[in-house]
Amino acid sequence: MNATLIAVGLSLVSAAAYALAAVAQARLAGRTAPADGVLRMLGRGAWWSAVALNAGGALLHVVALKYGPLTLVQPLGALTLVAAVPLGARAAGRRVTRTEWRGTVLTLLGLGALLLAAGGGGARQTLTLPEALGVGTATMVIVAVLGRPGTRPGLRHATAAGITSGVASALTQTLTVAVTDHTAGPLISWRLVTVALFVSVFAMGGLLLAQTAFRSGLGAPLAVVTLANPVAAAAVGMTLLGERLQGGAISLIPALLGSAAAVRGVILLSRATAEAAVSAPASDPAPAPGVTASPPAPTQSRVIIASPRTVDRQPLAAEPVSSSVGGA
Repeated sequence: MNATLIAVGLSLVSAAAYALAAVAQARLAGRTAPADGVLRMLGRGAWWSAVALNAGGALLHVVALKYGPLTLVQPLGALTLVAAVPLGARAAGRRVTRTEWRGTVLTLLGLGALLLAAGGGGARQTLTLPEALGVGTATMVIVAVLGRPGTRPGLRHATAAGITSGVASALTQTLTVAVTDHTAGPLISWRLVTVALFVSVFAMGGLLLAQTAFRSGLGAPLAVVTLANPVAAAAVGMTLLGERLQGGAISLIPALLGSAAAVRGVILLSRATAEAAVSAPASDPAPAPGVTASPPAPTQSRVIIASPRTVDRQPLAAEPVSSSVGGA
């Protein structure tokens, strides 16, 4: 079977696993208070279900990198958003809107154009130790800047999560080639140990950053993660791993058109998800114990019931008494 088809198939299953994990994380974020710490979240089964789904998606992603170049495998991760939209709508008990379908179609068309441009095989190069250290250090600096206190933390954390995940994927290719290709150097070296350490830190950091970003909802943060992930991976692959687009400079035209369509689709998906969250009918608050829908009884009646002795001092209560005496 063609190696490219294997890479595409594995990437599709990986995207589905990532989509299920994103929906699980978003639902967990909706039930978790912002003040809850990481330790409390780690004690929940829903968190570990999301971790297992992410791990499965990552494993399939690693295998896909063995059969296809980074510039081909990584853009397919955008299908995570396409799969997460109907899954998230089903979990919320609603239907997918027309705007969401439009965004889905545009995203798929954009991905198709990107795949045509990135369909060629890339160079099988690995990162050197100085390159791995440079990539890891630059990523940590960017994440520190994006994670600073300020406005719109959800989108900034989502950007940081996408960057760390994309860089982790790019570094994973070095490990994959080193393990499967004996001509790439010794299996145990400072270079591979450093790369493996960065991959572990960035993978877990991206998971935690995404969990924080999903407190703002599913659509917009997941869209930002989906966009930042392939951009970061492609930047590493094309600048340091020697990967190139198929067809040279001419392929930039469909690549740019596909990118514009994909960005437009992601924007529509994010907007539709936000509108669905705003227009969701809020349930009426339950009445407090002891409170009925009827208006409260007059103050005089409440006084009579609470304290019978007060009746003698009420002017309104004295009138029936006088009338009774006159009848005697």
